[in-house]
Amino acid sequence: MLPVLRYAAQAEQRVPPLAEKIAVDFELSAAECERMLQSGGQSILKNRIHWAKYYMHKAGLVDCPARGRFIASDAGKRLLATNPQSLDYQHLLSIPQFAAYHAANKKQGNAASTRSKYHDDTAKQASTPEEQIEDAFAALNSALQTELLDRIRENSPAFFEQVIVDLLIAMGYGGSHKNAAEQLGRSGDGGVDGVINEDRLGLDRIYVQAKRHASSNKIGRPDMQAFVGSLVGFGATKGVFVTTSSFTDSATKYTRSLPQRVIQIDGVRLAELMIEHGVGTRAYRTIQVQRLDEDFFSEDG
Repeated sequence: MLPVLRYAAQAEQRVPPLAEKIAVDFELSAAECERMLQSGGQSILKNRIHWAKYYMHKAGLVDCPARGRFIASDAGKRLLATNPQSLDYQHLLSIPQFAAYHAANKKQGNAASTRSKYHDDTAKQASTPEEQIEDAFAALNSALQTELLDRIRENSPAFFEQVIVDLLIAMGYGGSHKNAAEQLGRSGDGGVDGVINEDRLGLDRIYVQAKRHASSNKIGRPDMQAFVGSLVGFGATKGVFVTTSSFTDSATKYTRSLPQRVIQIDGVRLAELMIEHGVGTRAYRTIQVQRLDEDFFSEDG
């Protein structure tokens, strides 16, 4: 992390050319630079630089002014001015912004806090191999969820509506993709962004509201009341409110006592569903863990 931050303090950086500079600094051989992850999708060197950038961005030490580019923030430059001898995950936990990110992921049940095990040999040795695999999988998914929401927020409201169309189709709603696209996002009236068929025959319909907000801009009870009021006006019994942020407690409690069936999908759940149904993501590696077949070694019978 420290070399990456130092270069980012000099000028805006991109991972590929930065990898060449880091390789020179660490006197890496050509073979070491070309060493790939087991998946074969990326070099270990570039992968580590990507993760260093990601963690430091969450800690507020680097800014990302454009896609694929990053530069040291004022906070990052102030840290370098203290002449640190090292910089790792444990150090980042001392930064309130990163500690809050760490705690939020832990609360969401993504086990992102277990990433620290990879910087703590004692903790790693205390885990079973199965636990380490699960922790790593959870950490990767947590990072992917964050990146999905960041990319959605970077794009237009129309793009967000299309994401919802793709997701609902992948989940089996809306009939054909063409019909779903015609239904969702067509009106924008009365607190409803669109309507989508619940089944291919259109026997029932679901009203949808979509709000592309920053994580700090929560959906409150007034927003939910406006949406439910629209459902009543349309004589609808089912609705889905989707946001890239989250819902306040009062908004969630309000929907629990309604005669209408209203589902709330916050940013975390949205990202989970996108990963589950392969919307905006793709599988790049499958690991099969083998276990001993006790029946094979049994001589009974």
